[in-house]
Amino acid sequence: MFDILHIRRNQVLMESDFPAKLQTAFTGMERTGNPWKLSASDRMNWAKGLDIPTVDENPDFDVLWWVGCAPAYDMRAQSTAKAFARILKEAGVNFAVLGEREMCCGDSARRAGNEYLFFELATQNVETLNEVKAKKIVTTCPHGLNTLAAEYGAFGGHYEVIHHSQMIDDLIKAGKIRPKKELDATVTFHDPCYLGRHNGIYDEPRETLSFVVSETVEMEHSRNQSFCCGAGGAQMWKEEEHGAQAVNMKRYEEAVETGASCIAVGCPFCLTMLTDASKEAGDDGLVVKDIAELVAETLS
Repeated sequence: MFDILHIRRNQVLMESDFPAKLQTAFTGMERTGNPWKLSASDRMNWAKGLDIPTVDENPDFDVLWWVGCAPAYDMRAQSTAKAFARILKEAGVNFAVLGEREMCCGDSARRAGNEYLFFELATQNVETLNEVKAKKIVTTCPHGLNTLAAEYGAFGGHYEVIHHSQMIDDLIKAGKIRPKKELDATVTFHDPCYLGRHNGIYDEPRETLSFVVSETVEMEHSRNQSFCCGAGGAQMWKEEEHGAQAVNMKRYEEAVETGASCIAVGCPFCLTMLTDASKEAGDDGLVVKDIAELVAETLS
C-alpha cells in the first residue's frame, strides 16, 4: 500500500496537478514556514505576556513543546496553546518551544502529494530539532505527532513524541496538576484520525476527561471506528468536493445524538471543522473545546 501511495504522490508532484487552494498553502509553507502565509516573526504572538521560554532562553529543557502552525497562528486554536501553556506552568514542567525557528511539519504537503516540499520542511526541521538536542517532544496537533514520530526518522530525526492529552493525563495521575473543580458538562470525545487510528491513542484523552467533567458519552462511531472531521489529507486547505453531506456535518450530527453539551477534541483541525459545523447548524448549545481548554478551566 505504501508503494502505491508513494507512486501516486510522485505522479501528482511531477505533473504539478494541485488544486489552486493548495497552491496557496504550499506557497505559505515555502516562503514563511506556515500554510497561512503569515510572517515567521508572528509565530510567537499568541504567547505574548505568558512568559513562554524558547530553546534559546532555556537550552536545558526536559521537554520540547512543538506548538504547531494552527495553535500558533489560528485565532481559535491559539486558545488551546494558551490553555496548555498554563497547564505546563502549573505542573512545573521544564519545557521550551522553538519559537520562530519552528516551521510547518509538512504533513499537509505530503498528504497532498508535494513530496519535494515535504522533504524540504522535514530536512530543515530535523536539523533544527537535532541542533537543540530535542529528545522528548510534546505536540498540540496529532498531525505533528504522527509526522515527527513516524516520518522524521527517515531524515535522521529520532525522538520520543507524545500528544498533549497524554502529557496532561500523566501530570494529573502524578499529582502535578490538581483540578480544583469538576465541570458540570456531558462531554463526548471525537477521536482525531492521527491520534486514534494511526497512533492508537484512545484511552488517555478519555481518562483525562474523566478527571474533569461530570459525565462522558460515546458517539456511535468512536475509537478505531471514528469518522474523520473532514480536514484530513490536506482537505483543510481546499474546498471540499460536492457530495450528499459534508463530512464535518455528519460527524457533528453524531455528537448531537449523544445528548452531550460539549464535543472534546485533541486536534486543531478537528476544532475548526466541528466548530464550523456547529455554526452552520445554528446550534448554540453544543460547544467544541480542546481537552487542554477543559482541563485549564478546572485549575482556577
